[in-house]
Amino acid sequence: MAKSTAPDGPDGDDDSRPPRVVALGGGHGLYASLSALRRVTTDVTAIVTVADDGGSSGRLRRELGVLPPGDLRMALAALCGDDEWGHTWTQVLQHRFRSEGELHGHAVGNLLIVALWELLGDSVAGLDWVGQLLGAHGRVLPMSSAPLEISAEVEGVDPERPYELTTVRGQVACASTSGRVRSISLLPEEPPASPQAVKAVREADWVVFGPGSWFTSVLPHLLVPDLAHALVTTRAKRLVALNLSPQKGETDDFRPETYLEVLREHAPKLGVDVVLADTGTVEDPLPLEAVVGELGGRLELAELSMGDGGPRHDPDLFATALERILVD
Repeated sequence: MAKSTAPDGPDGDDDSRPPRVVALGGGHGLYASLSALRRVTTDVTAIVTVADDGGSSGRLRRELGVLPPGDLRMALAALCGDDEWGHTWTQVLQHRFRSEGELHGHAVGNLLIVALWELLGDSVAGLDWVGQLLGAHGRVLPMSSAPLEISAEVEGVDPERPYELTTVRGQVACASTSGRVRSISLLPEEPPASPQAVKAVREADWVVFGPGSWFTSVLPHLLVPDLAHALVTTRAKRLVALNLSPQKGETDDFRPETYLEVLREHAPKLGVDVVLADTGTVEDPLPLEAVVGELGGRLELAELSMGDGGPRHDPDLFATALERILVD
């Protein structure tokens, strides 16, 4: 697990140290950003959503009352190295049992994380131990010390009433809704932030939002009061990495600038220094540049996609773009 010996805060005197980067999100989007960031810096911290209520994570959460471990597991897997050790442990963490019994669908990494939580009685310490075992190139933290529930205001769930708003609860329900998500909130309404996550944001040089499921992975961080305050007041610069394509239900028909407009609606005091977007997804940069300018930042366009027809970031291309921005 990478540790920095540089002075505290982004204004430290050691210009030779790697940038301290905090990445926010969950699931496949955070996996993409961490896979790129570990190629750019040895000082990266992932702050991960803890509202998943589906699959293996949901089952463990309901049975044991723990934080949902799935997105935390994926973040740890993303920080594994490219050597044999890293590849092997990534496969172990991500391996899912296939059976006719109760183990079916459980990920090995989820069980390992929960076992350490039970033994140590500390969610952060458990994740740190897993990170050390894997040789992870960074640290993984939960955004809150308590499992959370997402509540969304969704428009058009009933096709015959396209403008009617319906409240949908649960991350899986919000992510898979047939309507259009308009806003989200968290339950409980003022959840406790992980103190280590708040500290990491305050000491960062850069904070990276996205890519990922916008309403269920990226925005929830801004609804945890102490974490949101740290994100607004930190001396770190803020980068927003936009998605490669809309996500059904959550971001249907989103234009590139719509992500930023929704971000501003949920966190009106949050400034942005850089917005990174894929050249292939921005047909007309002028509307996007206008919104980026309103947020106080600049637009960076780069080739980021795998180029295989799917909405996946190429880790090397993503790393090259991030290095140009973060290491200057």
